[in-house]
Amino acid sequence: MTASTTALFWRRLDTAGSEHAICTERVGLRARGTVLTATPVPYVCRYEILTDESWATTRCEVTVEGAGFLRAVRLERAAGRWRVTANEQGNLDATLRAAGHARVDQPGCEDPGTLTMALDVDISGSALTNTLPIRRLGLLDEIHAPSDGAQLAAMRHTIDVAWVLVPSLEVVASTQTYQAAGGGVVRFTSGSFSADVQVDERGYVRHYPGLASRA
Repeated sequence: MTASTTALFWRRLDTAGSEHAICTERVGLRARGTVLTATPVPYVCRYEILTDESWATTRCEVTVEGAGFLRAVRLERAAGRWRVTANEQGNLDATLRAAGHARVDQPGCEDPGTLTMALDVDISGSALTNTLPIRRLGLLDEIHAPSDGAQLAAMRHTIDVAWVLVPSLEVVASTQTYQAAGGGVVRFTSGSFSADVQVDERGYVRHYPGLASRA
């Protein structure tokens, strides 16, 4: 199978920042990306994601670096279990306090068993990771079909994901819903939050209200 490589760039809508990702599709996806943002403190987030042929995530590595701190987390899934390792250099909490923000939890996950049902990762602030469940669930045909409100309930998919919080890099289980709305739109819901996300023909985000827009 011939590999297809795409470079994507988003500008952030919620803060000064951007995201750049290089995505190679062959047997599944390999993606490398960089997120720059100014809040809650200026930092750069770098990630690498690898999926299997079904687009289920098998490995995700994320690092966050800013003034006085460097954090890293690695997630690996095999035989239905997640292994999560993390480390920290410097002191993110001190940087946050100096900027008037509260401390955050340590990187990683105290109990990876809580992630057992997750097949996808979601890196907060990243538009790229929304593509993972869209492709794994095979939603492209539903998303790009003509809009039909009567079909929405049948197209709702509720999943568990391993949510990587940035900049702390704490990893928690999160329940999310993807609902094909037709016309190139997928309705994303997590808790009380909901957004109608516009995606292209391959499931990559074009416009995520309040978060990012493709340049």
